[in-house]
Amino acid sequence: MIGKVLVGASFAVSMGAHATCPEFLDHDMRKLHSQDQVNLCEAFGEKPMLIVNTASHCGYTPQFKGLEALYQKYRERGLVVVGFASDDFRQEAKDEAAAADVCYVNYGVTFTMLAPSHVKGSDANPIFQELASQTQAPGWNFNKYLVDASGQVVQHFGSNTTPDSKVLQAAIESTLP
Repeated sequence: MIGKVLVGASFAVSMGAHATCPEFLDHDMRKLHSQDQVNLCEAFGEKPMLIVNTASHCGYTPQFKGLEALYQKYRERGLVVVGFASDDFRQEAKDEAAAADVCYVNYGVTFTMLAPSHVKGSDANPIFQELASQTQAPGWNFNKYLVDASGQVVQHFGSNTTPDSKVLQAAIESTLP
């Protein structure tokens, strides 16, 4: 009987944490150049996230370096950075291996990068559909959406807002413990 109570308590705790994650984040997404899947609720539930639509051949592509620096600066305090590769603006590598090289080799990205998907319009993945409904759809690559630990979009930042922007970093600070 004690074993059942402990198992039940453990189950209730894990279900409780998952239950607080908003539905729009509760989707399995494939990682870039991998067969591995990640569910943002399961992997990062109850953590603030910076969600970014990315492209490997764009004038803003060097922002990967700054996004990695942000991730390194704030990850110990709970910030998660998630990149969504997309060819919606026709600037993503046609080959996922090439896109992965840009991220992982050229820019040293260690934050979660997801396989290419649509981020605008009716074909947008469910995460970007909700981000657009709470703020606006990305108008170009490297739009940044700061989502608090409860799953609410705190602020949308356009492509011109660089990762080292004081405004972006202040917004991130406001979501961290």
